[in-house]
Amino acid sequence: MQEPTFLILTALAAGPQHGYGLIADVEQISEGRVRLRAGTLYAAFDRLREEGLITEDREEIVDGRVRRYYKLTDDGATRLAAEAERMRRHARAASTRLRAAGLGGTA
Repeated sequence: MQEPTFLILTALAAGPQHGYGLIADVEQISEGRVRLRAGTLYAAFDRLREEGLITEDREEIVDGRVRRYYKLTDDGATRLAAEAERMRRHARAASTRLRAAGLGGTA
């Protein structure tokens, strides 16, 4: 799973969000390292909907424009949990090897 996808799903794990709110949340979660552009985000939304990982939650009109909210599906939550566990295992292996080599692994 690519990092932007992981971060989008992570943001949606907190609850439904609209696009621009999600852009800000991903930037905050990644401590400013990942800055999604609107076009990239909406292409990801289309792909994630097709994969059944997210779904539309609701729409509202704000300043005459439609604001669409998305939420994580059960399948999306399962995939996110599996990816988080995979990343934990890899981080644990890296830390173990760094410590064994005396290279400063601290986790």
